[in-house]
Amino acid sequence: MTSINEQPIPAARPVIGEEEIEAAVRVLRSGRVVQGPEVAAFEEGFSELVDGRHCVAVNSGTSALHMLLLALGIGPGDEVIVPSFSFAASANAVRLVGADVVFADIEPGSYGLDPAAVEAAITPRTAAVMPVHLYGHPAAMDKLMPIARKHKLAVVEDACQAHAAALNGTPVGAFGEGGTFSFYPTKNMHALEGGMVTTADPELARTLRLLRNQGMEQRYANEIVGANMRMTDVAAAVGRVQLTKVGGWTDQRRANAAYLDAHITAPNVTTPPVAEGARHVYHQYTIRVRGDREAAMAKLTEAGIGNAVYYPTPIHRLKPYWEPDQKAGRNWDLPETERAAAEVVSLPVHPSLGEGDLARIADAVNALGENL
Repeated sequence: MTSINEQPIPAARPVIGEEEIEAAVRVLRSGRVVQGPEVAAFEEGFSELVDGRHCVAVNSGTSALHMLLLALGIGPGDEVIVPSFSFAASANAVRLVGADVVFADIEPGSYGLDPAAVEAAITPRTAAVMPVHLYGHPAAMDKLMPIARKHKLAVVEDACQAHAAALNGTPVGAFGEGGTFSFYPTKNMHALEGGMVTTADPELARTLRLLRNQGMEQRYANEIVGANMRMTDVAAAVGRVQLTKVGGWTDQRRANAAYLDAHITAPNVTTPPVAEGARHVYHQYTIRVRGDREAAMAKLTEAGIGNAVYYPTPIHRLKPYWEPDQKAGRNWDLPETERAAAEVVSLPVHPSLGEGDLARIADAVNALGENL
């Protein structure tokens, strides 16, 4: 139980400091608040995180995924291979362009797509594969990219939880035809709300810019059918401030995770493994609990430790996917996905934690004991 002098430790804590507030007010006072110089500067700054790729800022991470699929020409008749163990937006973007979602199983350590499962899921209709860098751990891009090249598939990276993560020195968002990031307030960096698409292809970048702005580069000279997926300059200004801090925050998250790795010793708990060559940025610090997970979470909450399950229901079991698949006679065999959904619990790892907070978290986990 939390002592009278101990405040609960939240699972996440968005940072909105004076610099972010001042940046937002400066833009508001300027009168230029949508798709202006702040957006362009934010895109240029974010490019440094993705090996200099073109960056196109949009209004959310979901819009980034949706728009990238549209720009790649993926639509009705196509299939996209997606992990079921992810936030629903990963699959929703595929459905929104009219393509079919094909679910593949995950690796138990990284929670990313299992390359063997991806290769087994490829059909003549497969157009793309969507690795999700879940919790801030890069997917197995070193194995997925050769499979994609062999079968001539586009690679759409969902890096919405993985700002500054990398594999063998290559940052996520710089592997495939395009990558996508989210700037939702609980992410490792944010812009109040927003997203970013990254690509090495200048023509694809131009198409993305058209799509986000009603299909036009010059006003009223519409070239293609587009939408309004623009980022505001207020959001971009906040994002630019956060860009100056995300490096330090990432170092702190990694240090916090290292402390928890070293101090969590509960026999029924597995701390998050990190693949060789992977730079994990710990959007979430996700343990696996063997036994009664609900009881474990209740004990953690009683001890004042914020905790949550991301994600308790795999996407393939959500109503919009489950019901059509059942009618079509599709039954996905995803044992690692089901196991992860039943065992994972995410703990606080955000950079606002002090050593006393980390000690409380480790002690609370270790106090769970063996009899869950």
